[in-house]
Amino acid sequence: MGEDGVLYRTRARGNFRKKGQSPLVGDWVELKAEKPDEGYILKIEARTNQLVRPPVANVDSAIVVTACCQPTFTSNLLDRQLLMLESNGIKPLLYFSKYDLLPAAKQAEMQEVMAYYSQLYPVYVQTKATDEQVFEDLLANLVGQVVVVMGQTGAGKSTLLNKLKPDLDLETGQVSKALSRGKHTTRRVTLLDIKGSLIADTPGFSSFDILNISKEELPLLYPEFRQRQGACKFRACLHVNEPQCAVKEAVAKKEIRQSRYDNYLQLHEMILNQKPKYR
Repeated sequence: MGEDGVLYRTRARGNFRKKGQSPLVGDWVELKAEKPDEGYILKIEARTNQLVRPPVANVDSAIVVTACCQPTFTSNLLDRQLLMLESNGIKPLLYFSKYDLLPAAKQAEMQEVMAYYSQLYPVYVQTKATDEQVFEDLLANLVGQVVVVMGQTGAGKSTLLNKLKPDLDLETGQVSKALSRGKHTTRRVTLLDIKGSLIADTPGFSSFDILNISKEELPLLYPEFRQRQGACKFRACLHVNEPQCAVKEAVAKKEIRQSRYDNYLQLHEMILNQKPKYR
């Protein structure tokens, strides 16, 4: 969409390929067009951020759609998604779907999980009784922003977007009971104008790489770790083997969830063991 309100169909000139550049959804560009369907991209403006999965740029916020079940909830995947967003300066909003499908005992467990994450990020929960208010509150926090909707395949991203804007009529998919994962129903990234926000519907992915994050940077991407960093004995504490570590003390006191810390240790180990990349 141009500044004149006209929708242009464009393609990038060959010099972008020579530079190794490729336009992404969310890019601000300079274009030239004699007709709306015959435009050329001349320049891609500098990006504030860029995601690989999903491939989108200049994102302000992200709605992380997380299923309470079908597919099975995994805190490890959620934490990886949050790390990716934190490392790109993108504000996460957590939307937990399919809460009503949990049995009562599992609902109580999930409430503890959601209560913890609500201390760190805005949290919204899908229930039949509160759907309309949840959607209203969610959109109220996103006006004027570029927003990406992301999450595991089958978590309910397209269902959420259909609720936010019913005339979209996006295809939704079933979750395989055998594999506990969904089929891809969204195959490309699209920006949708929904009540004053540009929201990207994106393909679902079941894993997220933590690219280019060092072991020193990793703990700084955890809000609750950052809050306690100054109370650690060592200034550059990695919260693994160091004595008098405020983060480990908070885990022992159950102020930080054990699963959250275990996920951190796993990612820390992955960073230590990853092979160097040569160009």
